Amino acid sequence: MCEAADGNADLLIARMPYSSRNFTSPGLLVSVPLTKESSQCSFESTDFRSSSRYPRSRHPMPLRRCRNCSAVSTERCPPLEIICSRVSISESKLKPFYSLVANITAEELGHVELGSNGVALLNNGPGAPDDVEADISNAPFADMKDIRLAASFNGGGAMPMNSNGASWNMDFVTTTGNVIIDLLHNFHLECGARLHKLRVYETLTDPTGREVCGYLLVRGGVHAHAYALALEKLTGVDIKKMLPTPNINLDKIPESQKYLDEGSHRRLYRFSADDYKEMAGIWQGEKALPGDPPGTLEVVDGPPTGGKIPELEGTPSAFAPDYAPEEMFEIATKLYNKSR
Repeated sequence: MCEAADGNADLLIARMPYSSRNFTSPGLLVSVPLTKESSQCSFESTDFRSSSRYPRSRHPMPLRRCRNCSAVSTERCPPLEIICSRVSISESKLKPFYSLVANITAEELGHVELGSNGVALLNNGPGAPDDVEADISNAPFADMKDIRLAASFNGGGAMPMNSNGASWNMDFVTTTGNVIIDLLHNFHLECGARLHKLRVYETLTDPTGREVCGYLLVRGGVHAHAYALALEKLTGVDIKKMLPTPNINLDKIPESQKYLDEGSHRRLYRFSADDYKEMAGIWQGEKALPGDPPGTLEVVDGPPTGGKIPELEGTPSAFAPDYAPEEMFEIATKLYNKSR
């Protein structure tokens, strides 16, 4: 709801079309309950159609902005059809669950970086890293003809697309505004991710790829366990009995053992010195899953210790960063020194 006293509040803005109150409507950006408190919004007339955030095509009519919280409304819509909510609706009333999702999200960003660097290491070739005079007439990428996805021929880096080349987009995001459904969907995603990691692991013999999978399988199991516990706190249903899904314990994965031995399967990390303490109410003091080494779950202050990202020399045969990478590096070094 609109809380004008907090001028620094981040906003979640939902707009329902005048012709529909259907919560599956394409016009709904964020779903939160309609309440009379929405009338706290005080709208003033403004032509807001030309902004980049609200392009003319989406709002073919004059708009009104709330004086207090910057929510927008069409002239023909009464305030109750604009649901103005700030992030603190989760922070204040659902703080433990908000904190849990926020910290898992922060860690997932690190996992994207980990996976991307793993892909780059696997694709760092052909040829020796110091082979700056690659013989491009000798078909160095002859094996590419046998791969399924030609779109992956991009110089060795990871891309935000699936194995069929379909780009990541908002169609992959599910948000209903219902806390139980959204947590259940996150639980489903973690189990699905575990399935795919296991399948990728089964295709790999390279130690780099297997190491990445071994670590991510442990941490993904933590996230699935955390969502199961959150759902249990809300509903009383012991969803963690479904874990692990797929039903294979990590003692079958040699690359996961050192992370299990150090207790990584029992830790949730808090990515802030002051915030997100409330998620301890969901995780702290619970027990590890039966198939994992026993112990008590704990929240660790601060992010996990990261590893060193290798400085790759490029792939001359793919012209990455160019046919003569030493020249590119020399130019970059000069520019960097000039900026100091």
